[in-house]
Amino acid sequence: MTRHTSTRGFTLLEVLVALAILALALGAGIQASGALTRQAERQTEQWLAQLCVENSLAELRLLRQLPDTGDTELSCEQMGRSFVVRLQVRPTPNPNFRRVDASARRSGGDGATTLLGFSTIVGRF
Repeated sequence: MTRHTSTRGFTLLEVLVALAILALALGAGIQASGALTRQAERQTEQWLAQLCVENSLAELRLLRQLPDTGDTELSCEQMGRSFVVRLQVRPTPNPNFRRVDASARRSGGDGATTLLGFSTIVGRF
């Protein structure tokens, strides 16, 4: 008489190994999706900061006069988020032009980080 043995499932050790591999894969996936979410948030903030800087520079140009040299800080709100735009106006060798360095940062607790910097030349109209 021959005895026929067949296995009918997985051992406890095989199930535990499979669960450990699955847990590692899910953990890596969660970390990757978190990094993508943080990057999307950073990109949104930079875009909003760019809008603030461009609006400030457009306002300077619309005044149609040569801006005075010095530093100015302006507040700007975009999509419910507050930013601080810093304009630094410096003279150039040509007295008909001024160099304007604009930077934007988030106002509030983490406002020390500059999100965007931009430089341009504004001329006499």
